[in-house]
Amino acid sequence: MAMRKDKVVDFFTRLEKQNPEPKGELHYVNTYTLLVAVVLSAQATDKGVNKATEPLFKKVQTPEQMVAMGEAKVRDAIKTIGLYRNKAKNVIGLSKALIADHNSEVPQTREELVKLPGVGRKTANVVLNIAFGQPTMAVDTHIFRLGNRTGLAPGKNVLEVEQKLEKVIPDQFKLHAHHWLILHGRYVCKARTPDCLVCVVEDLCRFKEKTT
Repeated sequence: MAMRKDKVVDFFTRLEKQNPEPKGELHYVNTYTLLVAVVLSAQATDKGVNKATEPLFKKVQTPEQMVAMGEAKVRDAIKTIGLYRNKAKNVIGLSKALIADHNSEVPQTREELVKLPGVGRKTANVVLNIAFGQPTMAVDTHIFRLGNRTGLAPGKNVLEVEQKLEKVIPDQFKLHAHHWLILHGRYVCKARTPDCLVCVVEDLCRFKEKTT
């Protein structure tokens, strides 16, 4: 059963009070490097991505510089990240596409972003939210779990949860909602052992197997 509307407002009011200006944990220096970092973060931790991109982004901050670096050197720079071979190929591919089709600028629509190599709907939504301030909902494993566990937006797949969240979250919370949920899922409502004792929305949550 989904959470009542008044409880949804209370839910996000509490998360906002706890963290008024939530930020993503990926490091980047401009919109292009943000896009690259988000592509690299698929099935990897932000911490692991940041460790690899810190030296990379000191050398490379534009699509032209990435293409000049070449796939082999990019591959070597990100080899500590999972799926690094395919990701290096995608990073070079998306960089070439940005140069050829977008005047080296990161596009500001989901439709254009998802046409880039390695960019899926979730990646596009993260970039649109962080770089361009669009109220998108990027559903990762944390948000999918929270949507179902709390009763906020139950769904069988990420798209269903995304669409339900967009429908139930009040407009005043939509800009930061995906960050609040990701951080809450990462550090409090963890997959194996949720830390219900320190959860600010514990009494609103419909999860039956709470830890006490």
